[in-house]
This record gives sequence, C-alpha cells and structure tokens, in this order.
Amino acid sequence: MEKGIFIKTLEGQKTERPPVWFMRQAGRVLPSYLEMRKQYSFKELMRDPELAAKVTLLPVYDLGVDAAILFSDILVIPEAMGMELTFTDSGPRFATALKDLDDPMSLINPDATKLEYIYDVIDKIQETKPADFPLIGFCGAPFTTLCYMVQGLGTNHTFPDAVSLLYKDKKLAKQLLGAITDLSIEYALNQVKHGIAAFQIFETHAGLIPADLYMELIMPFVRKISAAVMETSTPTIFLPKGLGTGLKQLQPGDADFISVDWQVPIKEAREMIPADMGIQGNLDPRILFADQEVIEAKLQEYLSFGAEEDKWIFNVGHGFVPGIPVENAKFVVDWIKSANWNG
Repeated sequence: MEKGIFIKTLEGQKTERPPVWFMRQAGRVLPSYLEMRKQYSFKELMRDPELAAKVTLLPVYDLGVDAAILFSDILVIPEAMGMELTFTDSGPRFATALKDLDDPMSLINPDATKLEYIYDVIDKIQETKPADFPLIGFCGAPFTTLCYMVQGLGTNHTFPDAVSLLYKDKKLAKQLLGAITDLSIEYALNQVKHGIAAFQIFETHAGLIPADLYMELIMPFVRKISAAVMETSTPTIFLPKGLGTGLKQLQPGDADFISVDWQVPIKEAREMIPADMGIQGNLDPRILFADQEVIEAKLQEYLSFGAEEDKWIFNVGHGFVPGIPVENAKFVVDWIKSANWNG
C-alpha cells in the first residue's frame, strides 16, 4: 500500500510539500462539530465509539488535512488513576485536587481497564477512515498531566500549586510523575496495538518552569514514554510548548520529531534541535483571526524553510482557538497544498 505524505515525511522521505494537520483540529472551529455539541456533551462524544470516530474524521473531510488525531483528552490518564473528573463549560475539574490532600498518593489507584473504551474508539476509526489514512494517537506529558491533577481545575494555567510542589517536595513530585508515566506507557502501547500510525506527547506547560529544571526533573519521564513507543517503530512527536532555548538540550533519541510553538522562529528552532530529528510547527493559531491576505503573507515566510527542510510537518504552534473562522483554517490547508515548495 502507498504511504501518504504524512508518514513519508515522518520516515524522512523527501516529499513534494510538507504535510499539514492541526492540533485540536477535531473541534473548536468546525461547524459540523459545533452542531454535534448541541446534541452531546464533550464526554459523550469522547466515550461513544461511533461519535468519537466521526469527530476524529471531521477535519479530514471538512479541512482536507493529511492526518487525523484521536478525539480524546489528556486527562483520561488521571481519571484512570482514580481521580473523579468532570468536563464543565469552563474546563475540566477534578472532584478532589491533589493539593488538598495530606497524602496525594493515597488517591492514586491506576486501573488500566478504564481506558479500554478508547481502544474501541480507535478500532471504530480504523473501520471508518479512508484506507491508508494516518491516525495519530497521543497522551499528555507527565508534567502537564500533573499540573491539572494537583491544581484540580484547568482555569488557572499558571498552576501555582503544581509548580511549587516541584520545589517543596521533589520526592512526592517524582512519585506522582512516575505513576503518570507508567500508566501513560501502557496507554500508548495499547494505542499502538490498535493501529495508530504515529504518537504525539503533549507537554502544553513546559514553559511554566525553567528549562534546566524541566530537563533535570521532567524530561527523564518523557523519555521513558517516547522510548517505549519508539521501540515499536511507531513515529513519535514531542511538543514541549514554551521550552524556549531548552530546545538546545534535546537529544536525538527523545523523539523522531519535535513540535515547536510560535514563540521561537522556526528557523531558529531548527538550529537548536538536533539535525537528525524532524520538526513540526509552528504557525500562531491566532493569526487565523486575521484577513486571508495577512495569513498568506505569513505563510509565504515558510516557503524558504520548506524548500530546504524535508523533515517538516506544517502545524500550528499549539491548538486551534475557539472562534477561528473555519474558512481560514481551510485556506491554510489549501495554500500549503498548492504552494510551490521547490524554492
């Protein structure tokens, strides 16, 4: 079977253009998704295989992207660890935050069977997606997952209690990070068994702590997850949002591709990341609120990079923002596909 442009790029093959997909593409901006949300809650969409498969594939048909990503949430891991989770209109909320417990580890009781419904979702996607079309699996990186578990809610993205835990009780932080990592590895490997084509580790909040502390305390846990997935020969992407100059400290075995945010120009990021690792990114999704002439001018800046860089996947620097006009998202995909990338 012919491999698509996304997998070819992940494998280091030269292609006629960069592949394009978007983080948080299966929702937020798609009218078809917003219509479904009028009928179903986020959790209903996520847990029902038929519905979750449909949402996963909406951007394939509505936007024309080159890869689909599993419609799920990073917080399924703490939920499977025994933490009661509710998705509210203002974001996720845990019934009990770890910061409120004298012994946070007492709440941690991993049960991998609580994740099995997600494998049913993956199976349904595999049944219904276009032949040979790549499906990306994912998990949250341990630190980002820990941030929500400690704080208990996702409305304060500075996560002060989670960050202070790293300084106040490093031993406890490592215990919690280790528990998250162990279940995440099992979760990732089961996604691989059910046929995902690639795997992404989302570290949304790497920028909350100094890069040196991140590399010392957090990165060993990320490496355990990526190594487990890479041993299966599944291409692996790591997004360390906000890591900044810490990109220089990444090592070739950390992932196959590094996804970079918009805060570092992509050419500078390329210079910091080891040459044998690919790069993904890094359009600021908020530019999609602008007129298409403004968007096109920004896209033009990527042409010289794309002409020189074979191992590059076009993406936004983080997820889509609610309210972005869907026609602008489609404009970006169409532009990437039709532009002259030969330099």
